[in-house]
Amino acid sequence: MSKRRSHGDGSLFWDASKNRWVGVVSVGFDGRGKRIRRKVSGRTKTETKQRLRDLQREVEKGLPAGDRSLTVEDAVEDWLHRGLGGVSQATSDNYATLARKHIVPHLGSLKLKDLRARHVEDWLDDLRPVMSTRTLRLVHGLLNRAAKRALARDLIARNVVELATIPEGRPGRPSKSLTVIQAEAVLEAARNSPLHAYIVVSLLTGARTEEMRPLTWSNTFLEPDTSVDPPLPPRLNVFRSVRRSGDTKTRRSRRSLALPERCVDVLAEHRFVQDRQRARAGNKWQENDLVFASALGSELDAANVRRSFRYAMSNVVGINPADWTPRELRHSFVSLLSDQGVPIEEISRLVGHSSTTVTETVYRHQLRPVIETGAEAMDGLFGR
Repeated sequence: MSKRRSHGDGSLFWDASKNRWVGVVSVGFDGRGKRIRRKVSGRTKTETKQRLRDLQREVEKGLPAGDRSLTVEDAVEDWLHRGLGGVSQATSDNYATLARKHIVPHLGSLKLKDLRARHVEDWLDDLRPVMSTRTLRLVHGLLNRAAKRALARDLIARNVVELATIPEGRPGRPSKSLTVIQAEAVLEAARNSPLHAYIVVSLLTGARTEEMRPLTWSNTFLEPDTSVDPPLPPRLNVFRSVRRSGDTKTRRSRRSLALPERCVDVLAEHRFVQDRQRARAGNKWQENDLVFASALGSELDAANVRRSFRYAMSNVVGINPADWTPRELRHSFVSLLSDQGVPIEEISRLVGHSSTTVTETVYRHQLRPVIETGAEAMDGLFGR
């Protein structure tokens, strides 16, 4: 006669319908007082006993028992559907594409409770040849957030994704900046482009493309304001972006930028052309007060801007349009100012960076002016 299992050891029985041994243990009660039971199973009685002991040990240690059938794919899909919060639809779609293309096929079938840091590191190593370091960090972050949500819901005892080391990926596409001669050639080539004013203002003010697309005429002033002392020059107020919240990227990104004379002239001409477009469209015109809009007044999307920008760049000798994007007008603005000796602190203020670090390490492609103080002092001390 077999020995009866002690109280709290759970139950162990043969399930003929599944042709497996099944172990059941009570892990507490839910909010309605109903007993919560968790199951384990195995092909042999010994295997199932061991799994039952492991589960019981977790319960005794106060660790969450969770759902042992939950897979990595289940956790990722749960996070995609319920854990994204207030991100835009475009960001949500991007996250879903990355997760379903790079996480689910490699790790999705693994039980979440069986996931180990080595699994995550092996997966990231497999992606190294095809992904930049930035993208590797992004997909790791997606898996990490899914695991954090599972941890918060007591589905796992710890988040092993955080313990994994992220390797270096392949080099990303380096950003570039235009020289003065190239910049002048781009401005000239863009004269007959619908994006002419956009390109001029982007290059000569350093505004982000996400700040340019929602820019309104009510925040654009082509005449000086002499009602205040001292008078305000022609300017544009960068108060909005295409982000879901409508806010600018950082607090310091909210700024007023004086307009160079060339921008004032181009915007005045652009406004005249837009008024003719509005009259031609009639009732089809969508009035959004946008400075840069489609032929019917709607907001431009990133793909439209990129396509029109590259078409304008195709007329510039010595430049391959496929190698350039609109954001590199901003990079060029920073580098051209640096080349003219403008202090990095002032450039950082103009482009709305929270500190000079990003301005120096990411945006400035020409290091000017050359710092001569040390050489001059040494020459004074030691000569040739």
